[in-house]
Amino acid sequence: MNSHGSDKIVPAILLSLFAIVLFDLMGLIIKHLSENYNAAELSTYRNFFGLIPSAIALWSSRQWHQKGRILRMRQWRLACLRGLITTFAQFLFYLSLGRLAFATATTVTYSNALFMTALAVPLLGERVGIARWLAVGIGFLGVVMIVGPTGDSFSYDALLPLGAAFLYALSGVMSRMLDLDVPSPLINLYSTVVSFMGAIMLTFIAGGFSALNDPADLGWIFAMGCLGGSAVLVLVISFRMTEQSNLAPFNYFGILSAFIFGWMFFGETPIDDLFPGALLIIFGGLLIIWRDRRVRRNRAQK
Repeated sequence: MNSHGSDKIVPAILLSLFAIVLFDLMGLIIKHLSENYNAAELSTYRNFFGLIPSAIALWSSRQWHQKGRILRMRQWRLACLRGLITTFAQFLFYLSLGRLAFATATTVTYSNALFMTALAVPLLGERVGIARWLAVGIGFLGVVMIVGPTGDSFSYDALLPLGAAFLYALSGVMSRMLDLDVPSPLINLYSTVVSFMGAIMLTFIAGGFSALNDPADLGWIFAMGCLGGSAVLVLVISFRMTEQSNLAPFNYFGILSAFIFGWMFFGETPIDDLFPGALLIIFGGLLIIWRDRRVRRNRAQK
């Protein structure tokens, strides 16, 4: 049982769903701005505004205050490498938002849970049983059905969100390689700072920052940063209210919300591309979650 009590599970779930909607709204703005700005500079703006909620989350961390508000980490190199990986994950995902249907790009990134299970074997030394490997296989079958590598309409752009999912998963697994006594907000701050710097370098490699196409775009950029930053804060709050395993099954609400938003704002209805592949991704992810919770419950009873 979570130390906060079961009475906070429902509010935590509602907050996590709200965070998903905020992330979706951020993604819609990124897709809108992608017509005039490249993915690297959009990532730069996103991380710049992300520094504020990251700092707020760290300052509100009781664990960080109890440890003397220390900013230095023993494994700072690993934390910085994690941030650099996140830079490329964001770049690929934002690029995919500009080139693919919103729901398609978003849905494929949900395969990161499958990648995390597979990466935990070589990086964390975890033993993955037949049930979880079966779940990974089912989920990846869904990914293959969406990407359609053997279809006549296949485009290499479909691999962009898949690459982003892999890198996001790698970043997630690397966070578990860091010392347990390091406050999560401090890890997030390191990641955001490095991602911001990495995005700036990517932007200059890609040709530099674009001139403001329209004064209204400044408002869109500000909104994008505020939505993304707010989503991170809301997600952190929900994680503090209950165990992450209680929230994980509801993450797949994002697939439905992405489809609805893509239809509402861009008139996209990629039903043939998404189904039944999306259902297999959801099933595989939920099977992994169910298996993990069952293993933890059995260990707790021993």
